[in-house]
Amino acid sequence: MGNLVAIVGRPNVGKSTLFNRLTNSRQAIVSDEAGTTRDRQYGKCEWTGHEFSVVDTGGWVVNSDDIFEEEIRKQVVIATEEADLVLFVCDIKNGVTDWDMDVAQILRRAKLPVILVANKADDNKDHYGQYEFYKLGLGDPYPISAATGSGTGDLLDKIIETLPPKPKDELEEGIPRFAVVGRPNAGKSSLINAFIGEERNIVTDIAGTTRDSIYTRYDKFGFDFYLVDTAGIRRKNKVSEDLEFYSVMRSIRAIENSDVCILMIDATRGIEAQDMNIFQLIQKNNKSLVVVVNKWDLVEEKSQIVIDTFENAIRNRMAPFTDFPIIFASALTKQRIFKVLETAKEVYLNRKVRIGTTKLNEVMLPLIEATPPPSIKGKFIKIKYVSQVPDTQIPTFIFYANLPQYVKEPYKRFLENKIRENWKLTGSPINIFIRQK
Repeated sequence: MGNLVAIVGRPNVGKSTLFNRLTNSRQAIVSDEAGTTRDRQYGKCEWTGHEFSVVDTGGWVVNSDDIFEEEIRKQVVIATEEADLVLFVCDIKNGVTDWDMDVAQILRRAKLPVILVANKADDNKDHYGQYEFYKLGLGDPYPISAATGSGTGDLLDKIIETLPPKPKDELEEGIPRFAVVGRPNAGKSSLINAFIGEERNIVTDIAGTTRDSIYTRYDKFGFDFYLVDTAGIRRKNKVSEDLEFYSVMRSIRAIENSDVCILMIDATRGIEAQDMNIFQLIQKNNKSLVVVVNKWDLVEEKSQIVIDTFENAIRNRMAPFTDFPIIFASALTKQRIFKVLETAKEVYLNRKVRIGTTKLNEVMLPLIEATPPPSIKGKFIKIKYVSQVPDTQIPTFIFYANLPQYVKEPYKRFLENKIRENWKLTGSPINIFIRQK
């Protein structure tokens, strides 16, 4: 189970640059286009064999000055509730501002480790500025330059040393883990209650600390699985009920610790940006997916046309990954609740599908021959052979070709679609690699 590190600080102190540096990505090139997905605020970092997730809180701020500081303050509070460690980024060239003092006060009250990062220490004379930051009362500042990378090695060592050790997993191997995710008020708790009912005796909670996930073993009606519940869901924090950031922070752990995510969408509201953010988290973590359109009992017109339109809207938004089940259900009236469980179980099994090499080549090679990869610069690409890699988390296929570098994304999608047409992998992501033969 991974740890979660949140980056906080006021605007323009270099939070995104630090996020990019930690996750080795260029993703946070922040675009001004409204509605661009915000999945660039979440990534994974690996250092000396340890992996943790990083969330940059900066991307969730609504820029209008009056509510602006209030918003950031809320986010700092949410970050302290959900993360295992907070990186508080300040600007060494600007020194300590009143706002930094405010945030430091929130962080000192929080019961979790905080590392103070004095960013923009681009050359040695900037380092003298670090001593001022002791007055924040958060221990030693780490002077770094996120832009050049100077000092980030020491910072990473400190992060790894400070993160709590991973809790031991007491779960039985080979039993699927399902997480119910979705934005606030989509009906997650009602669905979980509908599954579990009031018969708490079939339920065993394996409790951990507040920040761990709680697993509920569900073993009846021929089902056996763990429901992953992030303990945070127990606390109702009214401040942040409506924040998009809140639902994303809440979902990260549940998603990372599950095999299959049951994504709840509110039938009365359709698919919104917040649903997409959670969907992106599921994709980034390579988890299997079942979409449940909840509150179907409240929709008046239930004709096939309405159902089809709704399904198409969901698949269009989530393309190119469209091979997942969609179930119209109601947690309240318990309509199709078992269908949700049956489907989640199927999707979990699809994740484990093994296709024999002979069969794979028999089916795929003629298809490739009929529609070969487009030739590039007069070079013809030949794919000779395909096999599935054993023992991977999700079905992974390697196609051996003479010029693997010339096989582009659209063709890989073509290959994926052909595999999906011939074998049942619904709900499961697939990896496709092209290698030199």
